Amino acid sequence: MSPKYIFVTGGVASSLGKGIIAASIGKLLQARGFNITIQKFDPYINIDPGTLNPYEHGECYVTEDGQETDLDLGHYERFTGIRTTAGNNVTTGKIYQSVIDKERRGDYLGKTVQVVPHIVDEIKRRMLLLGKKYHYDFVITEIGGTVGDIESQPFLEAIRQLKWELKGDTICVHLTYVPYLKAAGELKTKPTQHSVKELQSLGIQPDVLVLRAERELGAGLMKKVAGFCNVQPEAVVQSLDMPTIYEVPVRMQEQGLDAIILKQFNLPVGETPGLGPWRSFLDRRDKATETVKIGLVGKYDLQDAYKSILEALSQAGTYNDRRTKVEFINSEKLTENNVAEQLDAMDGIVICPGFGSRGTEGKLIAARYCREHDIPTFGICLGMQMMVIEFARNVLGYTDANSSEMDSKTAHNVIDLMEDQKTVKNMGGTMRLGAYECTLREGSRTAAIYGKSVVSERHRHRYEFNGDYADKYEQAGMHCVGQNPECGLVEIVEIPEKKWYIGTQFHPEYSSTVLHPHPLFLDFVKAAIEAKKH
Repeated sequence: MSPKYIFVTGGVASSLGKGIIAASIGKLLQARGFNITIQKFDPYINIDPGTLNPYEHGECYVTEDGQETDLDLGHYERFTGIRTTAGNNVTTGKIYQSVIDKERRGDYLGKTVQVVPHIVDEIKRRMLLLGKKYHYDFVITEIGGTVGDIESQPFLEAIRQLKWELKGDTICVHLTYVPYLKAAGELKTKPTQHSVKELQSLGIQPDVLVLRAERELGAGLMKKVAGFCNVQPEAVVQSLDMPTIYEVPVRMQEQGLDAIILKQFNLPVGETPGLGPWRSFLDRRDKATETVKIGLVGKYDLQDAYKSILEALSQAGTYNDRRTKVEFINSEKLTENNVAEQLDAMDGIVICPGFGSRGTEGKLIAARYCREHDIPTFGICLGMQMMVIEFARNVLGYTDANSSEMDSKTAHNVIDLMEDQKTVKNMGGTMRLGAYECTLREGSRTAAIYGKSVVSERHRHRYEFNGDYADKYEQAGMHCVGQNPECGLVEIVEIPEKKWYIGTQFHPEYSSTVLHPHPLFLDFVKAAIEAKKH
């Protein structure tokens, strides 16, 4: 069959969970045997979120092919197990850059370049690209922002045109918010009606409505929404707050969202999939009563800044039959005087990734305390670098040891800028990005955790372990157990005599999914549970 295109739009407010709904639709269609992909179109003018502060847009997620993308692509991968690429995340910046490059080359033959048709045509080309190239059964496209935003209009115009051009091969799923007014004691549908009216004014009639709410919506209310919005009553479903986002596909399936979508495309519905492994995961999560407490030492007091780490820890907790309770520990406020008070209550510590010098001294204090008190510790990217610097200062005796990122004049640059980075001027998209192979040392703890000798993991950094110091570290007890086979760069360090003290230059959290949790996170949480017993 020809590829079918599902567009997911949002109204009333942002942060309603379009990404979770898109991922859930993908999961349900995938469970029926369809080959799917999911893409995100973001209306901001940045080329990608790589140069954005996490407070602006949350975590920057990295694909295997090295694209810095929106955090929603992490949801897509965690839910479905697919591997996204550069083509799965498109921004207004990318669209305009492409069109302007064509104009400079003379591709438009002297025509006046305009939003319509040129910008919209480029958006349509990108929307259809993956479906045409890889012949997916379904391409799910999430549109960032909300209906009514000025910057979203070209994307919505592209959808309007495609609905005509592709005839029965497109549908629009619109997610809106139904607020509860406590003073009136009522759920209010008027914001949804206005949102749909706004969408209709742009020439798009939604085919399915997903109503986001904190309280149960009655059948009468949903029928009312269907009537006012010109949507079939059975094509209105509700999305309530859940204990975990991983409940959402099951709740959507219970309301027949996947069946509704298939009917909209005039495709046979067939039997409802059992979602066995997924339900087993949820059952195991529900039955877990004991908790494991993990401290997250970082500088961004925002849960979306470390979204993939939080999800990887949650998944690892479930597979260890525990509820993972994560507590944020602000590295800017961590001192020698309060480190014991902050860290002693934790079963394990994650020293978070990041960029820049702010908060690094607190991470160094945490690394030392954990090493000296044998608390299970997982350092990721900059977190691993902090473990290396701390070890140099307090074990190797290089009291001025540092990263050249923090101190360009340090005499002991145990973390240094990669040689090919020293001539880089543009900040965006120029780091070491994407999946690289790593060879694991036979007999190391990390090799035992992975159960293999070669792995591939995703990177996002400019600075590396300085290999000139490797022998010193080895002799003192911090082993360089993972190396890139091509260039010899150190990827993993561990102190084998500790309960669990491992740092990775890469980001293992990016490849942890619901049905295939990452082995490092699984073993780290297991070690934290064991440490709690003693």
